[in-house]
Amino acid sequence: MEEESSKPEPAVPIVMNSQDNSPKATGRFDIAAVAASFPPAAATLLLDHYLVNRQTASARVFRVYQSTPPHYHLQCDEFLYVFSGRGTFWMKDESGKAEFGPGQLLFFERGTVHAMPDILEEPVVFLSIDTPRREPDDVHFVNPADGTAASFIQANKR
Repeated sequence: MEEESSKPEPAVPIVMNSQDNSPKATGRFDIAAVAASFPPAAATLLLDHYLVNRQTASARVFRVYQSTPPHYHLQCDEFLYVFSGRGTFWMKDESGKAEFGPGQLLFFERGTVHAMPDILEEPVVFLSIDTPRREPDDVHFVNPADGTAASFIQANKR
């Protein structure tokens, strides 16, 4: 006799409509599965995976591979829920540098300079809610020599 599993069905990410690129009205997501899909190394500072991508807000999971230099976003406020890993993070200026870890929520308004100078425990994975949606090119480095949007983040090819 086959034993029934009490585990819930795995979450399925939102499926985009290929004609109009609009998401379904609801979704259930397995953040651990998305986090586990990221490779051990990346050419960019971060890799991300969008769960929801609407004009009013986006939700994505991203992994940080290297410390991130001071930068800001002009188009959105950002909520970062720490899913895994530990590091240091500051907002506005370096005097606010503090350690973060799983279960914490970081928040900053659009235009706020922020950085993650240290990765203390890997993998560093965040669940990010951006309001309104953050466009992929909305990454502005305080020192332009630190990089570009293309060198900062890339979509994870699962």
